[in-house]
Amino acid sequence: MMQFSKSTADGFYAVHKARPFFDSLCTFMSSGPVVVLVLQGDNAIKKNRDLMGATDPAKAEAGTIRKAHGANIEFNAVHGSDSPETAKFEIAYFFPQTDLVG
Repeated sequence: MMQFSKSTADGFYAVHKARPFFDSLCTFMSSGPVVVLVLQGDNAIKKNRDLMGATDPAKAEAGTIRKAHGANIEFNAVHGSDSPETAKFEIAYFFPQTDLVG
């Protein structure tokens, strides 16, 4: 568990810098503690995204994290990598000195 600084959130979400929701997203993500973790396994990205649900909680299926806990499309309760390339960046961002076994 950690608390993002605004600059940490800005760097993590830099890919969205040109989007209108960038500032509010980074402010939200630095407003309280977060849990960062790495998941591993067959189809881990897809399985995790299925568990999270659609980005817009209003469109997420019942039983998903976003449906149960998301407020709206910007404040949707959970983030997860969408590809192996994104996961590589995101893992290195939070665990730069860690050799993950897998």
